[in-house]
Amino acid sequence: MGMTLLEVLAERGLTGATRRKALQTGKVFLRGVPTGYGKREVDPADVHIHQNAPRLHPGQDFAVAFRDKHMVVVYKPSGMLSVGAPSRAKDPNLVSALARLYGQAHPVHRLDEGTSGLMMVALTPIAQKTLKKMLEEHNIERGYLAITHNEMKDEPFSITSSLGRNPHTGLRASVHYHDPDARHATTHFVRQEALPKSFSVVRATLETGRTHQVRIHLSERKHPVLGDPLYGRKRDPFPRLALHAAVLGFVHPLTEEPLRFDIGLADDMARFRYNLLHPEEQPPPGQRKFTRRKPNKGTRTRNKKRR
Repeated sequence: MGMTLLEVLAERGLTGATRRKALQTGKVFLRGVPTGYGKREVDPADVHIHQNAPRLHPGQDFAVAFRDKHMVVVYKPSGMLSVGAPSRAKDPNLVSALARLYGQAHPVHRLDEGTSGLMMVALTPIAQKTLKKMLEEHNIERGYLAITHNEMKDEPFSITSSLGRNPHTGLRASVHYHDPDARHATTHFVRQEALPKSFSVVRATLETGRTHQVRIHLSERKHPVLGDPLYGRKRDPFPRLALHAAVLGFVHPLTEEPLRFDIGLADDMARFRYNLLHPEEQPPPGQRKFTRRKPNKGTRTRNKKRR
């Protein structure tokens, strides 16, 4: 590769101001998902510019990567609920937002609130039923990228355990005693990249899909995910759970078309990686970079007609 996203956009004739605006408003797509981080390394073939795409904030708003009359594959940002919760009725959730857009939407699986990345959502009951059956039969490829503590060895490994509830802490964990509610869980791991300061970029592939499965298995292997409030460290250099659902692969439940999505690191994770690899570009300790913001008076009115 060797090219940054900014270099690719410049090569395609976008000026500096146009590049910034396109990145900030969700017009630049990397492997089908809007991206706003220009310093990330990319394959130019994966980059597409869609000036007529709906205006959004990459990494903060959800974005549809695939849609037909049966289902959608959608990017969920970190901090957004997958589905509604009775105790958080006022908080937005992805399935309800899609139902408002398309008339109906039915959950198939979930991502933790702090996890970003790809989700499948059915638009018809028959698609929901079929996709859930495919999940139960392990016929859907699901892969995650995580940034973890402690440099991981460059050798693929797998973890299999029974996940249940720890009676002392109340948290989910691998249990080594008879627990009728414990469920079999298997995750396959490979280190994708070793980063400075003993961090690692890790790719995890699910064989089963249990609650908190990747987080628990990595934590118990002494490689907790950065920003994990349950299974990680109390203080972390990353502001949210550094776990990203990057891969979805399956045969369409009704058309039988093979589909596969691999979107790479989330923008904020890519930025964290870049800053570790290029410390010379970071401000000295104790100093911060400030950006002067223009007054936003009247911005909402002027942007009403913009997409």
